[in-house]
Amino acid sequence: MPSDGYHRSMPVVGLDDTDSRERGMCTTYVAVRIGERLAAAGFDVQRHLLVRCNPAVEHKTRGNAALALHVRGAEETPDSAARQRCFDVARETISELAATADTDANPGLIVADTSPEAVPDEVAAFAETAVQGHHAIEDAVALADRFEYRHAGWGDGRGRIGALAAVGAWRANEDWTYERIAYRESARWGSEREVDRESVFEAAASGRTDVWDTVDRGTNTAVCVPRTPCPVLFGIRGDDPAAVEAVAKSIDSEPIDRAVTFVTNQGTDAHLQNDPDGTLEDDRAYRVPATVTSSPETREGGHVFVSVRTSRNGSPTPDEGIELPCVAFEPTKRFREHVRNLRPGDELTVCGEVSDGTLKLEKFAVRDLVETETATPVCPDCERTMESAGANQGYRCRDCGTDAPGPVERPIDRDLDLGWYEVPPVARRHVAKPLIRGGFDAPTHPEH
Repeated sequence: MPSDGYHRSMPVVGLDDTDSRERGMCTTYVAVRIGERLAAAGFDVQRHLLVRCNPAVEHKTRGNAALALHVRGAEETPDSAARQRCFDVARETISELAATADTDANPGLIVADTSPEAVPDEVAAFAETAVQGHHAIEDAVALADRFEYRHAGWGDGRGRIGALAAVGAWRANEDWTYERIAYRESARWGSEREVDRESVFEAAASGRTDVWDTVDRGTNTAVCVPRTPCPVLFGIRGDDPAAVEAVAKSIDSEPIDRAVTFVTNQGTDAHLQNDPDGTLEDDRAYRVPATVTSSPETREGGHVFVSVRTSRNGSPTPDEGIELPCVAFEPTKRFREHVRNLRPGDELTVCGEVSDGTLKLEKFAVRDLVETETATPVCPDCERTMESAGANQGYRCRDCGTDAPGPVERPIDRDLDLGWYEVPPVARRHVAKPLIRGGFDAPTHPEH
């Protein structure tokens, strides 16, 4: 048990599910307001952590984001008093700001009596599973009670799942990025945002590779500006905190009420898990080696489907792996052309969420391309296609009399190269890793 000695305590405040699809609150905003009130009470908020949990779960907020505040207590404050003060401030702020009138919002709060680096292994494992799998509310409550964390829930308290995941995330994750979020004045919430598009595109064209997903040039969309009635004006994402802050500062817009830089698992592919035993479960996201088994098909709505057979260790055999339909939905736009260019026999790594037995493509890597196809031989004299000379008799040119023993392999032009392809920024999930970040195991073909 922590002591009640006088030194600077380091509690972690986790919260989730304070927002609403209709009413427009945002959990990042609630976390910022909690942090401001803690700072006014003498605490030092060292870090705002934004954790994207499994995007495939049934009960989720818009972006399924959970938040944590890493806090240091005031000097010469008893540990127990500091923890209780953090809990009281957070609970009061959530009660005031959360969209609890919406039955879909079920906020949760957990205050852990530990530093973020020292959370127990079980809590770190809980956080990892929250990003890649599923938890029940009872799991979160039981674990919080086991370690005597203070917690509260509104509605059914489902937000305690994300809150505990946010508490354990610092130990569970190693790859972190940054987002500078600018917030609107409250009087403007719900109205059309005033953000100068030209300044956004100029900022995105500054040549920085450490800032990404600000715009989508293919669709001429300012991706960083949300369309929901939430308090967020815009958010700039990247690998360097100074870079995202500089880009945010260069954007012309309506007055900014407040702005905060978050440390986040966005853009990391933290949701993807490898497929160790060939079993793919719905509502989880995977990274799977596979071989194309069907020609791509564009169906109603512009969605492009292709089937693959999964493999183990990159070497499929007839009795291994499973047949897996994959789809590139219409909103992935130009990414669908890369899918249409696939052919049976191409070897890939496919990445995406599995739902109803179908993998929703987020990115794929071409490992090997089929570069020849079987064709009827051509007469070397007249360059006409030969005809069958009869069963098991090969082919013959009826005009020249030349013959060939059987079909031939001829080279084909491919509009794909080896390496990684991805959906464009306008269709990218928050947690999905953009190719521009690097660190991939093959050449990349980034979207901008």
